[in-house]
Amino acid sequence: MFIIIIVPILWTFVLSFQEARYSDVARNGMANPFTLENYADVLTAPGFWKSIVTTLIYTAGTTIGTIAVGFIAALAFRGKFRGRGPLRALMLLPYVAPVVAIAYVWEVMLSPQYGIVNAIGTNYLGWETPINFLGTAPQALTTVIVFEIWRYFPFAFMFFTAALTGLNGEIEEASLVDGATPLQKFWYIVLPQLLPVIALLTLLRLVMTFNKFDDIYLLTGGAADTQVAAVRVYDQLVGSGDIGGASANAVILAAILAVGLFIYTRFAGRREES
Repeated sequence: MFIIIIVPILWTFVLSFQEARYSDVARNGMANPFTLENYADVLTAPGFWKSIVTTLIYTAGTTIGTIAVGFIAALAFRGKFRGRGPLRALMLLPYVAPVVAIAYVWEVMLSPQYGIVNAIGTNYLGWETPINFLGTAPQALTTVIVFEIWRYFPFAFMFFTAALTGLNGEIEEASLVDGATPLQKFWYIVLPQLLPVIALLTLLRLVMTFNKFDDIYLLTGGAADTQVAAVRVYDQLVGSGDIGGASANAVILAAILAVGLFIYTRFAGRREES
């Protein structure tokens, strides 16, 4: 734990206060000039705050969508029917498939030149011109949010499926005997028992999505107003080789995430107690 987690975090924190590039670190190690300009440059850069807003929109949209779709899918597969096992396994395909492969498939499907989505839209849905889903704003951000929901709803689906399996069916049967409607049974009996699972999923998805890099980078590269914070850090590190600036950017993002998670856990804890 110390070597894998603590040392890299401490090293990143130290580098965030240094004027260091690749050659400087290779030559001097950790003995580089001390500076506070890294943090000043990050906090005063317009692109940083724009990436934060984009990250928040992306995180909120994908978290809500992933949990909602996963919940609906788990409810649909709750009852027994023929072929439920194979279909349930098929639902996990977006989550287990290699991200490089499925991102490429989506790029081909959504291509304005030869994509099947635009072919159907222009030929059958009355679109006047093809839509560049991944190259223009705001369609690009909406598309990557939909892609993230599609890819990670099986994650929520597995959680909800396990939780629904463990619910006490006698309580639900008793409510129906007492005259409760299916909607009342869901709202007053099923949903309250799943609130801890929803809270846990929300926390996990917030952390995972806030730090998400690979999906957006593979689909858009951060273009068309889809440059989230993680992609910005990567561009700063690889594009300019500014290790100190990229480290400062990463430390600030970690602080923002820590504050947000603290507020969320306090709020979620009080809701669970009530």
